[in-house]
Amino acid sequence: MALQTRLVDYRDGIQRCAGYLAWDDDFSGPRPAVAIAHTWAGRSEFECDKARRLAALGYIGFAIDMYGEGRQGGSPAGNGALMQPLMNDRAALQRRIGAAITALRALPEVDAERVAAMGYCFGGLCVLDLARSNTEVRGVASFHGLFDPPGNTAGNPVAAKVLCLHGYDDPMAKPEALVKLGAELTAAGADWQIHAYGGTLHAFTRPDANDPAHGVRYSAAADRRSWRALEDFLEELFVG
Repeated sequence: MALQTRLVDYRDGIQRCAGYLAWDDDFSGPRPAVAIAHTWAGRSEFECDKARRLAALGYIGFAIDMYGEGRQGGSPAGNGALMQPLMNDRAALQRRIGAAITALRALPEVDAERVAAMGYCFGGLCVLDLARSNTEVRGVASFHGLFDPPGNTAGNPVAAKVLCLHGYDDPMAKPEALVKLGAELTAAGADWQIHAYGGTLHAFTRPDANDPAHGVRYSAAADRRSWRALEDFLEELFVG
C-alpha cells in the first residue's frame, strides 16, 4: 500500500478552508470519496486518522474544515466559540459543508458520482444537515451526533441514505431524539438506519473520552461495531 496525503485548500465565499486528503495510490483511476466532518474541536488528528483508514479501504478520505483556516478550539470554551456561530446560522453551516463537498467532487482522484459524508458529534449534525439540504451525496453517517433539525429544511425530501450510530445513553441526544429523527427522516422519504448501542455514552469512538459524570466515555465495543456498520454502509452506497 502506498498511502498518500495532502492538504487541499478550498473556499466558502471569502473563507479559506483547509481539508486533509488521503488516498492509496495502489488504486488507479477516480474512486469513491468520503468527507469527514469534525467534532466541535475542529479538524484534528482524530479525523485525519479516519481519512487514512478510509484510504486503506480503497476510498478517498477527506477530513474537512468547518471553521476555516484549519482552526481548532483548544479548550471547551474555545471549541464552543468556534461552533456556536454555525449552530446559530444553520444556513451558513449548510453552505460551509456544501463547499467542502463541491471541492471534493472536483478533485481528479474522485469519482464525483460516488461521494458520501460522515461526521462525529458536531460533525454528525453537519452531515445530517447535508442530507436535509439535499446536497448531492449518496449517503451520510453520523457518529454520536446531534439531531436538532435546522428549521430551514422542513418539507425537503432526503435523497441520501442515512446511517446514525449512537449511544443509547448519550445525554446530548436522548432516546426521544432518536424517535424524532426517525419520524423526520420517514416524513422526508429517506432510506434510514439508526443503530443504538446500549450502555453507551457520548463520544464512544474517542479513546481519550473518559468523563462519564458528564456523559462522555469511550467504548471499544461500540467503536468497533460502528466502524463495521460504516464499512457495510459504504459498500452498499458505492458497490450496491
